[in-house]
Amino acid sequence: MWFRNLLVYRLTQDLPFDAEGLEAALATKLARPCASQELTTYGFVAPFGKGADAPLVHVSGDFLLISARKEDRILPGSVVRDALKEKVEEIENEQMRKVYKKERDQIKDEIIQAFLPRAFVRRSSTFAAIAPKLGLILVDTASAKKAEDLLSTLREVVGSLPVRPLGVKIAPTATLTDWVKAQQAAPDFFVLDECELRDVNEDGGVVRCKRQDLTSEEIQLHLSTGKLVTQLSLAWQDKLSFILDDKLTIKRLRFEDLLQDQAAEDGGDEALGQLDASFTLMMLTFSDFLPALFEALGGEEIPQGI
Repeated sequence: MWFRNLLVYRLTQDLPFDAEGLEAALATKLARPCASQELTTYGFVAPFGKGADAPLVHVSGDFLLISARKEDRILPGSVVRDALKEKVEEIENEQMRKVYKKERDQIKDEIIQAFLPRAFVRRSSTFAAIAPKLGLILVDTASAKKAEDLLSTLREVVGSLPVRPLGVKIAPTATLTDWVKAQQAAPDFFVLDECELRDVNEDGGVVRCKRQDLTSEEIQLHLSTGKLVTQLSLAWQDKLSFILDDKLTIKRLRFEDLLQDQAAEDGGDEALGQLDASFTLMMLTFSDFLPALFEALGGEEIPQGI
């Protein structure tokens, strides 16, 4: 149970997240399969395990873990376009008249409804950790859209969820650029071998570097011409590595073997124990890592009026 990506949201009010109450709220919107004429469904599932007895909220100390599942019927646009073209040509040839937009749209809808029952179904899950004492909700995704889907559905079932994306006082690009220029990051952080450089001009170029020495003259030359670092690979202590971008999205999180071995030892022989141990250790690590990261980036920005 190790998050691979991270979007961080700040709770702007103290909310009493009671596990039992949250469980009941999530149960009002359970995930379910798409019906034959549905394009998508969305709801909550048990983060660990399956079956009617599996809890929708996993509790570990001060932390809560929830999961939402989305089902989509996959209907390729090319298939619909080809069928629409064929049908329109058939009508125009047989009835010797032009098919205009309103009728085309109606025909398209009929084709979609006819094809939906035979469409493939794709499932995807999104996990979120709630840390009330830290005032944070952590969503395991790099997609703001997927995070908002989960948060808005959570807001729908609990009635109120005052959150905002966590921001920092200094533009992340400025800090990341300074770290690469100085060839040194903040204490406990280490610059690795991957970055993205962007020209500040509207039509400026983009340079992506992988497995490169970021202290090289070539990189420094790009920076001297005004390019900014918009994405940078970093490590923190000896515990994890990640990619940080200019929107504070944390991607490709990797927890080092030391932590994974500790979780394996703590979790015992059962799968549920292993999942619980890894989640607990991950959240305890985040409790130290995230404040250190945001402090290194200039401190958290608190909007006026909050």
